[in-house]
Amino acid sequence: MPCQFRLAAGSSDERAVVLINTVTDRDRHAGDITGHVMTPLPGTGLLHLTYELDADLRASYQILPCTTLPGTDRDSWLKVMRTALPDPRNPRTVPNSPDRHPASLLELPQAPPQPYRDARPGVPRGRVTEAGVAGRRVWVYTPPEHRTGPYPVVVLLDGEVWAGRIGPTIDNLIADGHLPPAVVLMPDSVDRSTRHRELACHEPFVRFLAGELLPWAEREWQASADPGLTVIAGQSFGGLTASYAAFVAPERFGNVLSQSGSYWWSEDDPEWLTRRYARAPRLPVRFHVEVGALEWMLLEENRRFAETLAEAAIGPLRRQLPRDPLHARCWWTPSP
Repeated sequence: MPCQFRLAAGSSDERAVVLINTVTDRDRHAGDITGHVMTPLPGTGLLHLTYELDADLRASYQILPCTTLPGTDRDSWLKVMRTALPDPRNPRTVPNSPDRHPASLLELPQAPPQPYRDARPGVPRGRVTEAGVAGRRVWVYTPPEHRTGPYPVVVLLDGEVWAGRIGPTIDNLIADGHLPPAVVLMPDSVDRSTRHRELACHEPFVRFLAGELLPWAEREWQASADPGLTVIAGQSFGGLTASYAAFVAPERFGNVLSQSGSYWWSEDDPEWLTRRYARAPRLPVRFHVEVGALEWMLLEENRRFAETLAEAAIGPLRRQLPRDPLHARCWWTPSP
């Protein structure tokens, strides 16, 4: 279906680039973003661009006003990602990384419903509390009427992204019986460089989660010590690290939820973790692995990771390949 973007031009020579998550990225990797450039709409003072998009698309996007088109090399594009802005004509936004501006939400008419995303009237509400463990911020969701445990526990990576928005989703899933009342631990990624180091199969970070964060949650929040009642969940590099945590510490992490996992890692040793699992003994871990149909940089790597788990008989595996189309936080919501 046609989808038009418009932006007030700041000057007569201004243009703008529309950055639709994953969609624009593919052309950027090919070295040609001309199909994403907004041009003047005669007689209006506006820039415009019309796409033909699938009617079920849900995506995050930003707009980069510019007088000179940016380069498509990695360094130029990193600058683009730090300076691109949300659409001023669209009030619906999606959180972004700490060093980037928020994105706007594009949700076309046939986008699949997300019935658990937003707060519902009458649903009992849990609480999100900010705390600290070993000098790191951690947000803790506790369910309504949180009392004596032990409670199932979820470690949700990239906590700064989810702390302000995951509460209603968990409330709704509990109210509808899709989740038991649970404690959710959301550790802060600190900053971009720390995240890139710690969420790239970094054993000291896993040891912090297993040896400090979880014992603290048992003492302070009545979290269970049972690995069968412990989930580690993440998206992108977080999905990679969730899978790595179960590989390193299966005695603590008995369940993995990976969404759009970065199983390509690393550039020097591609699909390193997949090969480790191929040689591993059977682990007492359950996996849920999902990736989007349009995630052209991740789809095959996720397929191979899931196939490796199945061939190696490493715990029960639930696969959704593909699931949602894009590598974007607007899609990364829990599935009952």
